[in-house]
Amino acid sequence: MVTRAAAVATGVVGRHLNRPAVKVVVPMCRLFGLHAGAISISATFWLIDAADSLSAQSHRNPDGAGIGTYDDAGDPKLDKQPLAAWADPEFATAARDLHGTTFVAHVRYASTGAHTMANTHPFLQEGRLFAHNGVVAGLAELDARLAELGAAELVVGQTDSERVFALITTETARNDGNVGGGLVAAVTWISEHLPLYALNLVLCTATDLWALRYPATHELYVLDRPAGGTGAPRGLEASSNRIHARSEHLASRRSVIIASERMDDDPAWRVLQPGELLHVNSELDIASSSPFAPAPRHRLTLAHLDPGTAASQHPSAAT
Repeated sequence: MVTRAAAVATGVVGRHLNRPAVKVVVPMCRLFGLHAGAISISATFWLIDAADSLSAQSHRNPDGAGIGTYDDAGDPKLDKQPLAAWADPEFATAARDLHGTTFVAHVRYASTGAHTMANTHPFLQEGRLFAHNGVVAGLAELDARLAELGAAELVVGQTDSERVFALITTETARNDGNVGGGLVAAVTWISEHLPLYALNLVLCTATDLWALRYPATHELYVLDRPAGGTGAPRGLEASSNRIHARSEHLASRRSVIIASERMDDDPAWRVLQPGELLHVNSELDIASSSPFAPAPRHRLTLAHLDPGTAASQHPSAAT
């Protein structure tokens, strides 16, 4: 058996040492979303998969981590914390036993904003949860747009992500509560007016989940998982470089999973097309659309980003 010390020394990481070895990679922000249908499930999450991997996995540790779900009354529940200098590694590595129908988790590598609670994903507005991976610039213009729409008070932190969410929330209200319509209106405005590098997101309520990959900068994956997964029936055991999720209930329940990368060996994972917007309802019906221009009008490249921002998107590009 591989000891934990040996696992760290050889770069094999993971809470469960009998799993296959995982090559150490310096990750960027990680997104995760799960919809389990109309009836709540129990699931266990680790936002950072092993305590001793904090120093072993990379020279640059995450800046924050969090997860959100909804209780049986449909009220949102958030558990998040900034992780500057690993002030609280116990928070990052502790197992979280949660109960809900939809879940969204995020591990942050900061591109905008300090290491504060207000800047840590997921964000909560009007009963909805949101997490984002990417870079949206032109924040002064976005702030002006929010002020014009009377929505400036929705933003309490410094991040581009929270501002994007505020615009989605505002446009949803302008679309009579239609979240999909609000999301399309907000992202369309951003793609036409603001410099944009990437805008991958997960947004959920207690009954619905939306996911977007825009444009082609970063990959985003979806798994329409049958009960037990593809092949021999089993509960969910899914792990990325950072986020790890487990649910025995999903041995007998269908689910839909969104992630920044494939999280297990299920062959049904597929990458979303650039500009693809998914909507998953409480019956786990999946609707796919491509309502946006193929590329934003003011598209940023990695060369446009300062070194710190570039490191949050493609850490290997930073020197």
